[in-house]
Amino acid sequence: MSQTAASLRRQLALAGDLATVVRTMKAMAAAGISQYEGAVQALDDYDRTVQLGLLACFRQMPTMPTLGPSAPRSRRAPAAVGALLFGSDQGLVGQFNEQLVAFAQQTLQPLPGERRIWAVGERIQAQLADSPLGVTASFPLPTALGSIASLVSQVLLAVEACRARQEIDAFYLFHNRPCSGELYQAVSQRLLPLDESWRREIAARPWPSQQLPEVLHGGEATLLAFVSEYLFVSLFRACAESLASENTCRLAAMQRAEKNIGERLDALAGDFHRLRQSAMDEELFDVVAGFTAGEGQEKQAGGAGGG
Repeated sequence: MSQTAASLRRQLALAGDLATVVRTMKAMAAAGISQYEGAVQALDDYDRTVQLGLLACFRQMPTMPTLGPSAPRSRRAPAAVGALLFGSDQGLVGQFNEQLVAFAQQTLQPLPGERRIWAVGERIQAQLADSPLGVTASFPLPTALGSIASLVSQVLLAVEACRARQEIDAFYLFHNRPCSGELYQAVSQRLLPLDESWRREIAARPWPSQQLPEVLHGGEATLLAFVSEYLFVSLFRACAESLASENTCRLAAMQRAEKNIGERLDALAGDFHRLRQSAMDEELFDVVAGFTAGEGQEKQAGGAGGG
């Protein structure tokens, strides 16, 4: 169907409006990336301090003390595995949620026992509902950096309640992490149990100086404080990295959209200019044809008068 100047103008206006929206979303995604990546970097020093505190405690403890419910699980009750998946609430993130669900399913498949899957984000909740994993509970995705701490507190309280009721034996985190060369990669972390193998792994690390530490006034109380911070930092980092990855995906999508819209605008502008040029040429041809026809009539009239 042939285009008209009016229809091309409308398409150019719509494409221009869409380009404005895309530029705004691109700027918001870039700001989100900077915000959440900055939070992750800020956690590095604090996380290192917490790890050193755990190391100092474990250097003085030959075995791992009991940090949770000590009541034995019923022999008839199977082992249960809990998992928390950080997804997205919004679209324009490609396979962000689908790939994470597939990764979690592959990771959890060899583990025995039932599954208790918690989702953070509406999109991944829907994705999990359609998968063999299912959804046991869900949490709202933070919309700003300041909301992450509230989510972490809710999750920790829920985990502790499940452990007190002997509903889970292990708890895993799954999220997407930004990485160089790719937009993101799916990663997992076993958050619980904090058992003897975890203690040995931390205790085997070298102390960074020649001055060896000593924990005073109640080693277990100090250990519990460091463990609490360890759990908080782990969850906070996972959420911040997931949000940074989500915004990275959205930024990439907006960059592709901006390129496509730019190409569309160029094509529409070219069509519009060609249409205008064609209309001008037709008008010019009509004028020349009319002028030529007028000259011919004048000559004919002049010849008839001379005769």
